[in-house]
Amino acid sequence: MNKPIIGIVSKHYATYKTNKIDTFIRDEVKQAVFDNGGIAIGILPVESKINYCGDDWKDSLSNEEKENLITQIELCNGIIMQGGAETDNYEIIIARYCYDNDIPILGICAGQNNIARAIGGTTYKIPNPDKHDKLFDEYVHKIKINENSKFYNIVKTNEMMVNSRHKRTIKDCPMLDKVAFCEDGYPDVIESPNKKFYIGVRFHPESLYLKDKNMNTIFEEFINACKRSL
Repeated sequence: MNKPIIGIVSKHYATYKTNKIDTFIRDEVKQAVFDNGGIAIGILPVESKINYCGDDWKDSLSNEEKENLITQIELCNGIIMQGGAETDNYEIIIARYCYDNDIPILGICAGQNNIARAIGGTTYKIPNPDKHDKLFDEYVHKIKINENSKFYNIVKTNEMMVNSRHKRTIKDCPMLDKVAFCEDGYPDVIESPNKKFYIGVRFHPESLYLKDKNMNTIFEEFINACKRSL
């Protein structure tokens, strides 16, 4: 079988009524992988507790926990970091490992925050979340794309419509370029110019890939990059 293995980093959360800890993977994300010729598997947290963090993350895993996490990553040809309301420490540790080892990674929404944080980036709460946190709207605003970017070479357009479901955005992202912006000046796409595929998008292509060629092309080209690691 000549299909790349794509590890989707599961999200850690507590069920509020029972305080039971679970993990989840969004169905849209795993299906976008399968539909574009990849094999989706889950990357699971190696700690039993939740360790929510933000820009102040640190690599706090024990040697055994770190080994268990790396073993999962190394089963994969590429990694997807999902969106979500919270971030657990292990997610950013994964993003850092991918950067250091040039493993293709696609960060979606909160996943964009995490690939930036992994190499010293910071985020902030936007002052107008009512305009950008539109859970039920298919399209919210247009982004303008730098024509000298890797992302432009993926979608082959300097403008595209995107959805928007977020309350934070990137402030600083050392070693990454901000290459697409919405009308309010928030970076909707960041990327490494030096890695095979180290790209974060603020929007959710998994929700639109079935009807929008640009959104599907993001998954298609990510998986193509992962195939080159086979």
